[in-house]
Amino acid sequence: MPPADPFLKRIRLKNYRSIAACDVELGRLTFLVGPNGSGKSNFVDALRFTADSLNSTIDHALRERGGVGEVVNRRADSFSVGLDLTLRDGTPASFAFEVRARDDDAYDVSEEECRVGDAFYHVKDGELLASSVTTVMPPPMADRLYLVHASGLADFRPAFDALTSVGAYNLNPSVIREPQHPDRGELLSRDGRNLASVVAHLERRAGGVKRRIEEYLGLVVPGVVGFGSARLGPMDTLVFHQEVEGAREPRRLPAMSMSDGTLRTVAVLVALFQARVEERIALVAIEEPETALHPAAAGVLRDCLREACRHVQVIVTSHSADLLDDADIDGRDIRAVESRRGRTIITPLDEVSRSALLDKLYTPGELLRANQLRAGEPESAQLDMFEGA
Repeated sequence: MPPADPFLKRIRLKNYRSIAACDVELGRLTFLVGPNGSGKSNFVDALRFTADSLNSTIDHALRERGGVGEVVNRRADSFSVGLDLTLRDGTPASFAFEVRARDDDAYDVSEEECRVGDAFYHVKDGELLASSVTTVMPPPMADRLYLVHASGLADFRPAFDALTSVGAYNLNPSVIREPQHPDRGELLSRDGRNLASVVAHLERRAGGVKRRIEEYLGLVVPGVVGFGSARLGPMDTLVFHQEVEGAREPRRLPAMSMSDGTLRTVAVLVALFQARVEERIALVAIEEPETALHPAAAGVLRDCLREACRHVQVIVTSHSADLLDDADIDGRDIRAVESRRGRTIITPLDEVSRSALLDKLYTPGELLRANQLRAGEPESAQLDMFEGA
């Protein structure tokens, strides 16, 4: 079982895309609720950017997003990410970094700090200012996060492993439908392009988990009684087993014959339940999991989210009143996302919304339909990201 505390307790962002400043505390299951274009995806992308930068390089992560000029808020010349963690053994940790934009789309890591228990380091302007480590530390590099180097040390490795195993998803049925290059299948990719490999990994390692996914899938897509991974030449693909009237056996259908809703449902379920097999995955964030699903499936999706968050921390972005139409979802589970004068605001609900939910006068979905699920007062832009030595 996972630790009682959530893995990611707090996220601070400053000048990350449309988010001028936010300081968000998270629980085991957190809903980011707001209209299209409000900036929900930018919040999730900050988590994805951190994992991408540690798994490869900041340069690669920035280029995938169009360069540093497309990531830093247009009113600023740098952006910052700060994360407060609880590792699986209960050790508190934190990681923060600032990336400064230069001329001609150049950049550097202007400041970075990591703390794991009593261990720490602090880098600023290319200089290692302080460290708890007595051995010789490698010199900082302006275009790399220092945690990549520090991950070779036992003190900092747990934080590196946790942050690189975050799953942040914007699932794409068109990509899932195509034959996929096989890989180890230990972590579902951002858009689901290795879903067939992850399903094969689940089939080998945890048949019970896969059967649980199939049970949920059958509730959302009646008639589908199973699915699996199959080899197609040098590639992998998904196949589905669907009951057909008059047939003695379920019909075997390839992924290319399935609807967007079916493919997204499988990908969402696998994203949520993969942590039952790969325990290093401590957090899963999914953008709009209800997209392309029939509104009647919202209750099944809620049940799935609740079951999954017993094993992995879950963040969901949504603007679906159907998904939130449940009195058991209270104000503590929701962060409201609004766009005010082009800036994204992410806060707990205001006092009126919280009181209405606490008193069970309305469900969050009913408030959302009435446009009464409101954000509270935004955080100041003067966020403290770094503690210093």
